Amino acid sequence: MLEISGLYKAFGLEAGFFAPVGRYVYAVNGVSFTMKPGEIFGLVGESGCGKTTTARLVVRTYPIDDGSVVFTDRDGTVFEVGLLDQKRLKLLRSKVKYIFQDPAKSLNPRMTILEVLTAGYRYQESWPGKRQAREEAAEMLREVGLSPDDLERRPADFSGGQRQRISIARALITQPELLICDEVVSALDVSIQGQILQLLLRLREQYRFGMLFIAHDLAVVSYICDRVGVMYRGMLMEIAPAQRLIEAPTHPYTKHLYAGVPKLEPAAVGGASELSPATAGRRAGARTTRFGEVPDPTVPPPGAGTELMQIAEDHYVSPLFSA
Repeated sequence: MLEISGLYKAFGLEAGFFAPVGRYVYAVNGVSFTMKPGEIFGLVGESGCGKTTTARLVVRTYPIDDGSVVFTDRDGTVFEVGLLDQKRLKLLRSKVKYIFQDPAKSLNPRMTILEVLTAGYRYQESWPGKRQAREEAAEMLREVGLSPDDLERRPADFSGGQRQRISIARALITQPELLICDEVVSALDVSIQGQILQLLLRLREQYRFGMLFIAHDLAVVSYICDRVGVMYRGMLMEIAPAQRLIEAPTHPYTKHLYAGVPKLEPAAVGGASELSPATAGRRAGARTTRFGEVPDPTVPPPGAGTELMQIAEDHYVSPLFSA
């Protein structure tokens, strides 16, 4: 369904008195991976590693500097994203929908929920007219756990979790084939996160769409995703099925990420949970590794675009930063 090959993106920095001309932030450096129809593929890594930039290149929010993004829909129509004209790009964006991290900022506070759900829909070729669109919007609200009576309310009337449900309904009203979920639960309470994840899984089974799921929480990614790609400095370090990545992380950076996850274990007295000495040691050790240092994003990483090596079925590891 989605094939990304040798993707690059750099952002130019403004020159100043102390900043010379020709400086760039190297955000995405030779990313390549594929997605199958209906698959949930996760991108995980520290803040600033290029996850969101990669996702936004898929829908060409940013122009692609180099490489290719190819989306193939259910009918077999191929979209070479970097070469699309505006008409074809609009068609692509009806098939690939984006859900943002902060629903409070992504929903127009002046619009009613009906207007939020149908504002983009009315410009699609599949627009059925106002009356039918209202019925579809009401049905979509039911699907995400809200009431059709909410159509005339405004985003400020809802909690954070409910706003994210509205964002999901807005994305699904055009029946997309790929959903890009960019940190969709990171701004929510833990209990609400579980509800939103369960909702996404149920809707995915019902509507048969794929998901490109972006997060920095390894537990969330491991729970919801079929396969996971680990990013560092705008490059993929490891790609593997989620369960295998939990049980046998291979690349040193993947191990570094998992070592930094706090693991609650029963204490010897009182039945309370605390970090075990072994876990505390692993976390302390993780902070002393070279991955604990923040890399300079204005310096292109060495070996950008290096192909990953296959070490097992559907398990690939980068030779970079592994010594």
